[in-house]
Amino acid sequence: MLRFSCSKLTIERLDPLVSPGMEPSPHMHQVGGGNSFRATMAPVEYDPVKESTCTSCSFSEDFSNYWTANLFFKARNGSLKRVPQLANMGLEADGGLTVYYIPPYDGKSNVTAFKPGFRMLVGDAMLRKAEGQQRQLCHRCFSTVNQVPFGGAPCTGDDTASLPPKMCTGGIRTTITFPTCWDGVNVDSPDHKSHVAYPETGSFESGGPCPASHPVKLPQLMYEIIWDTREFNDVDMWPEDGSQPFVYSMGDGTGYGQHGDYVFGWKDDALQRALDARCSNDRCSELKSQASDDAMRCTLNQTVPEEYDGWLTRLPGNWNITYN
Repeated sequence: MLRFSCSKLTIERLDPLVSPGMEPSPHMHQVGGGNSFRATMAPVEYDPVKESTCTSCSFSEDFSNYWTANLFFKARNGSLKRVPQLANMGLEADGGLTVYYIPPYDGKSNVTAFKPGFRMLVGDAMLRKAEGQQRQLCHRCFSTVNQVPFGGAPCTGDDTASLPPKMCTGGIRTTITFPTCWDGVNVDSPDHKSHVAYPETGSFESGGPCPASHPVKLPQLMYEIIWDTREFNDVDMWPEDGSQPFVYSMGDGTGYGQHGDYVFGWKDDALQRALDARCSNDRCSELKSQASDDAMRCTLNQTVPEEYDGWLTRLPGNWNITYN
């Protein structure tokens, strides 16, 4: 499986999938990938490979964009501070996220790489309860920053769909896993979800079959975000009742609204070659890599300048925090 970092490209209120053309969009995201990210990225006609001049990801042929909501800490006095991200174990990055492209676990079956113009969304930013949540979106509470004990496969064991209910002294990991079956025709759909599906039975990991409506098997795309919560490990900053104090940038105090967005932007057939070769981690003979420093230098200024670091009185976009 490919496992690599995409450093912070930008942090701002843009969302070319859900809020195309809107500057700024309603809530804040952290974004990685090609530096052609903007408010309007129409399917097919907008080509991130042609429009980008650099990428914040480990592989220099990957100009895709990957984005998720930001996490904030709400202190006892009501003020808010963005939670920074850490590079994942064994990787080097400036915040951002870890991206996985996973071929079938049987070691022999092939999958079809995403096509130019492809994009999708997983999760629902307005969700505040477990009911209706898509599969394999979860949080892991680490007691140590080196992730020991590790806790097994994502979304198993003590992992929670909601934000962890206790202090995580080593940080919190968010896992976002995308559907792995495609209708074979549409690179997008009005809700950015209907053109893809999960296996009809079982799971991607168990080799579950795709439904007849979505017969084409895709690689499993997965994000991991490591939130560095250590500066908030002070019980005097937490609510007096001990309830968890973290909120997502769309005013979500539960964690059920976490979501991930994806716009494909690999050069030529690079991703298909890497999947067929079953490359591992962030080095692949089929792909061109770049130094971590070069990836971290690829950044974008905010389209609409807005403060997001330091202590704030309100979430960017003036969101009210909701729990139901």
